[in-house]
Amino acid sequence: MERGRLIETMRGILGPEGVISEREELRTYECDGLMNYRVIPDLVVLPETAEQVRRVVRVCYEEGIPFVARGSGTGLSGGALPVESGILIVTSRMRRILEVDIPNQRVVVEPGVINLWITEAVSGEGYYYAPDPASQVVCSIGGNVAENSGGVHCLKYGFTTNHVTGAEVVLPDGSVVHLGGGKAPDAPGYDLLGAFVGSEGTLGIATRITVRVCRKPEAVKTLLAAFEDTEAAGGAVSGIIGAGIVPAAVEMMDRLTIEAVEVAVHPNYPDAGAILIVELDGPEAEVESQFRQVIGICKQNRATEVRVAGSDAERALFWKGRKAAFAAMGRISNDYYVQDSVVPRTELSAVLKKISELSGRYGLRVANVFHAGDGNLHPLVLYDNNVPGEAEKAEELAGEIVFACLEHGGSLTGEHGIGEDKKKYMPKMFTAEDLDVMQLLRCAFDPHQICNPGKIFPTPRLCGERPGPFRMHPVQKAGLAELF
Repeated sequence: MERGRLIETMRGILGPEGVISEREELRTYECDGLMNYRVIPDLVVLPETAEQVRRVVRVCYEEGIPFVARGSGTGLSGGALPVESGILIVTSRMRRILEVDIPNQRVVVEPGVINLWITEAVSGEGYYYAPDPASQVVCSIGGNVAENSGGVHCLKYGFTTNHVTGAEVVLPDGSVVHLGGGKAPDAPGYDLLGAFVGSEGTLGIATRITVRVCRKPEAVKTLLAAFEDTEAAGGAVSGIIGAGIVPAAVEMMDRLTIEAVEVAVHPNYPDAGAILIVELDGPEAEVESQFRQVIGICKQNRATEVRVAGSDAERALFWKGRKAAFAAMGRISNDYYVQDSVVPRTELSAVLKKISELSGRYGLRVANVFHAGDGNLHPLVLYDNNVPGEAEKAEELAGEIVFACLEHGGSLTGEHGIGEDKKKYMPKMFTAEDLDVMQLLRCAFDPHQICNPGKIFPTPRLCGERPGPFRMHPVQKAGLAELF
């Protein structure tokens, strides 16, 4: 469809205020939270209803126009990176909380609802929404579903997939389906909801999401422990988990991260090589008993200082520094590159040592802040984009960190997703047969490959191709045609 006619078609569906077509305005949407990759979309549309989403997607399907869904744009893997000559469907105007059902512990929301709004909506009833990414004051539930976001409390409470019970989804052909059990605990048949959550926007667009909310625990206790280095702090983490204690959260920050957050938000952290923030919640008697154990374990592992939050305000200050860590890096570095890989807890020490060695070899600083309880690392490679070649060097170093995690039995990503950033690493973790099976699922949902194309997979196989290893076409083999 010619661009002018496409714009008029979209205005007919959304109204003039729901369509952005001027180049300077489109630049606002050229990237998500990972700014290393930038593509200016051909058109941005801002639907306000599920029916508008359905109609927009149907036009894309009929005209063969690729589209990408975007929420708040806080993703860190390039998952919401626009596609050239494509449409960006931004769901930020779909921000209604449709239903709060406390007796069933369910809340139904539109995809543009901000994560923290759910907790605010049910807090007065003694409930909260457990998944809490560091960006929870700005990230949207639709994006959380796409990336299967976690947060500092995912050690005990799990990721988004553990708290989404149903979704209304617009498929890539514009049809509407309902996945999961909604308010029911489970649904018969294939777990298509489980496949959809974490699919990074490649299987469709969620327009209505049902989530589970949790009762606030009877007691919550939080401590901050300082250590000389990350090795000692890692020993404390192993000791806590080894004792059979499952904290609500165990977070670690190294010296460089501590320095950055002190300058940015002044949480008054100790001068230390590493700190742990450990939070326990549950029945009061259990929390009291386990909390004493945790303090003892920290001291056994050479903690130089242990602070116990004496009030909600002090507890919030502990967490303020941790949740500001990514943004705070701007205080000590012009640019930084975020990685997100996972290793078994027992391999934390070895991988952190490897990261330190790589940092020295490349001559770039690496700040470490991560979910220590489940081994989800977030190394931040610091560099200066004004220095020629440093950005490329930072990306190469980040890749080496990924490989180190894989060598120690880890995974490519914990919660940020593969997106555009790490798709080239997928063959390092999965066989060709593994990737083919994933493609079969994707093709079942999106046979024309128009829904967030080019993400997750390094060289997407077309849905009409034969499965298995690539086989050169006889015409190409004879030199009569060239594959681009």
